[in-house]
Amino acid sequence: MSENTNPIATIETTKGQMTLELWKDIAPGTVNNFTKLANEKFYDGTCFHRIMAGFMIQGGDPQTKDQSLQDLWGTGGPGHTIKAEFNERPHVRGVISMARSASPDSAGSQFFICLDNASFLDGQYTAFGTLSSGDDVLVDIGNTPVESSNSGENSKPKERIEVTSIRVS
Repeated sequence: MSENTNPIATIETTKGQMTLELWKDIAPGTVNNFTKLANEKFYDGTCFHRIMAGFMIQGGDPQTKDQSLQDLWGTGGPGHTIKAEFNERPHVRGVISMARSASPDSAGSQFFICLDNASFLDGQYTAFGTLSSGDDVLVDIGNTPVESSNSGENSKPKERIEVTSIRVS
């Protein structure tokens, strides 16, 4: 009998479905926050607003629900922040982690999923789960053509990749 009691997140996107095992034992506060937001439909209708080929895809900004707020994409959150839970889990392909600003305890709702190994993030961002299915969807999203964002970073998707829902069970 399996002892695995870690929750499973199902991310439905316009490119397909991904499922992730969330590490409640490693980052309980982060998993609880993500679960609460997901099951309250906070993420529904958001999009992956930052895609960096060979690095990561980023989503979770509620402002991405509104096309007229594109200049602010990447700055939104749930109105609260959570304490960092940096851990020993490496940032490798398929790992989901919390995005944040320069302050370690500034994460709220934005998350990213690694497209490749990103060891330079280890111990500095809260890794809280790993992809269990939908690698083809992750690759497809990661290969989306991008253009320059307002910050000048070449990471703004030319095509809207919507998160239709995230549910955790």
